[in-house]
Amino acid sequence: MRNAKLLLLKQMDAKISEYRLVASTKQLEGTWIKSVRTALNMTMVQLASKMGLGKQSIMQYEKSEQMGNISIKNLREIGSAMDMDLVYGFVPRDGSLEKLVDRKAESIARKIVMRTHQNMKLESQETSDKYIESSIKELKEEFKRELHKSLWD
Repeated sequence: MRNAKLLLLKQMDAKISEYRLVASTKQLEGTWIKSVRTALNMTMVQLASKMGLGKQSIMQYEKSEQMGNISIKNLREIGSAMDMDLVYGFVPRDGSLEKLVDRKAESIARKIVMRTHQNMKLESQETSDKYIESSIKELKEEFKRELHKSLWD
């Protein structure tokens, strides 16, 4: 079962990697709708006509996009009317899903081991730094192998 989880993670990472270049590009000022429409020299009236709508609807779509509350469905329909496809996705800030999982597993493992270390220290059973780091690494690898749901708590 855990191999299936790791395989799924790697497959998703491969799909996401194609989006990294897009994510690193500077965002358009304004809106995609208006920017593309203007680049195509298409008026609001023309776009509205292709969609069976009025000019006011296109103005509202552009305003909604600018405010960040336009739906994916609407963007897809507008793109289609301009003979374009909508592309969207998530890109991990860490660069890959594997790096994201690695960072989360390290953080949780470190908290657990350090909490245990602190308790042992209070009982005068302090452990060496080497042992602590080894324990963190071991626990981190277990979290990664199992893809524990607790990574996301």
